[in-house]
Amino acid sequence: MSFGDDPIEYAIDGVLDLHTFQPAEAADLVEDYLAECRARGILEVRIIHGKGIGALRRTVLHRLAKLPGIAAVEQAPPHLGGHGATIVRLER
Repeated sequence: MSFGDDPIEYAIDGVLDLHTFQPAEAADLVEDYLAECRARGILEVRIIHGKGIGALRRTVLHRLAKLPGIAAVEQAPPHLGGHGATIVRLER
């Protein structure tokens, strides 16, 4: 994945931590990351957006609502981040 001129290497392991990204960067990253997870057979993804003021969370949920191939979106259980993370289940 790359943003601007600088490529960013990111582990594709089913957990996307957005803490270091701005909301404007996060939307495309989420879409690209989910596509790569699907290509690798990872169908459950945890997106960590943090609690903060909710800007990243809103950005993530807004983008997820527009993407095809999403089977379910839900708040993570407490032991996986609660309100600070979202679980996405991708269609097969």
